[in-house]
Amino acid sequence: MLRLLWHRGWSPEPVRQRAAYQFRSLLTLAIETSCDDTSVAVLETADNATASPAARLHFHEKITADNTEYRGVHPMKTLESHNMHLAPLVAKALCALPCSSSRGSSSRGSSLSVPSSNGWLERNKPDFIAVTRGPGLLPCLSAGLNTAKGLAVAWQVPLVGVNHMQAHALTPRLVSALESDCKHGRREPGFPFLSLLVSGGHTMLVHSKTLTHHAIFASTIDVAIGDFIDKAARHILPEEVIRSSGEVMYGRLLERFAFPNGPQEHGYFAPSTRAEELSRKASGWGWALAAPLAETRWGSESRSTEFSFSGLGSTIEAICQRREKAMTLDERVDLAREALRVAFEHLASRLIMALKQLHEAYAAAPRKIGTLVVSGGVASNQFLRQVLRSCLDTRGFAHIRLTFPPPSLCTDNAAMIAWTGTEMFEAGFESDLNCRAVRKWSIDPDAEDGGIVGADCWK
Repeated sequence: MLRLLWHRGWSPEPVRQRAAYQFRSLLTLAIETSCDDTSVAVLETADNATASPAARLHFHEKITADNTEYRGVHPMKTLESHNMHLAPLVAKALCALPCSSSRGSSSRGSSLSVPSSNGWLERNKPDFIAVTRGPGLLPCLSAGLNTAKGLAVAWQVPLVGVNHMQAHALTPRLVSALESDCKHGRREPGFPFLSLLVSGGHTMLVHSKTLTHHAIFASTIDVAIGDFIDKAARHILPEEVIRSSGEVMYGRLLERFAFPNGPQEHGYFAPSTRAEELSRKASGWGWALAAPLAETRWGSESRSTEFSFSGLGSTIEAICQRREKAMTLDERVDLAREALRVAFEHLASRLIMALKQLHEAYAAAPRKIGTLVVSGGVASNQFLRQVLRSCLDTRGFAHIRLTFPPPSLCTDNAAMIAWTGTEMFEAGFESDLNCRAVRKWSIDPDAEDGGIVGADCWK
């Protein structure tokens, strides 16, 4: 019945709302292992009577698997890293739990005795465990989920399996809570808002309507933008730069190579018209990059609500192969800059389309979109931030506020899992202990799997 009502557009959140927990302090331990990052966090939210801050991170650490020799994420090497590092991180997190005397009588459970170099410490037991359930690499997800189940059983507390992409979308609400008070009980940004989720595995433009209702406006039809940037970097960057970097995700490396002196070198001016946006720009080296989907037959796909990066990646690969011996360092820098510009303007073009459609839809309604949340690993790119801001200003959307989490919270992390788990727990969601990791899990309720609420094993 709940699912039927949901697909008719009715939100289940008010019915599930926990009157007992929504407005009091909650403490959670969270685990994130969806890909190559092993991360653990301890987050505590304040009640409405507390002035500031609205949330506090008592612990947050991350260890990234060393996949350097593979030049990409190797599943078994990554799983080995999770198995090696997750338990020690949890042990460190336990010592960071608040002292048992620091919470009032409203605390749900008894204290924990935690061993330390100074003897046994009395710490508050978490109210629930939050863990990434999907989407991601199944073996990696299972490593974190099974650990979380063990903690939930041992401590006899609820488990909340979190959607990784939902967590990225809600990260700015975590940042707001960490930096502000909760006197008015309002979390920012408030719904509805737009989310641009850009990472190595995902590229989605999402209309975030409620906590669990995130309608996908556009998504990639081939590869994610983070994957495109990594592969482009392997072709563009000189071999010695890659070898000396010690990195396996080359997005940051390509940005530093393209703009070694930072944002002062961007010199970017957004196209003022759609025609200018779609035109090729001569490079002076005998090549020019076309905007994705711009040169399909009769331009039929140029206005499609889709992202595509594989064609752009193939063009860059062909340029580098054709000019490998003749390509100078200056040409490589120019190609890096042009690759990022074209890719980021492609993101901006679909954003402009969405805003125009939503502006028309909300023309007679008070709930207009005023915020764009940009999250995921690629969101830390400073050039992307300038391209989006400049395109919005130039195309009539200067009023849209851009929100980027700090770089440490753009990439995969357990803090965002802790926060999303807290919001879901407050709204009445708990996971059964028999829940399994989910490789693919949409955030859109209109998707075939029913989105966040459509997953099995919700209590």
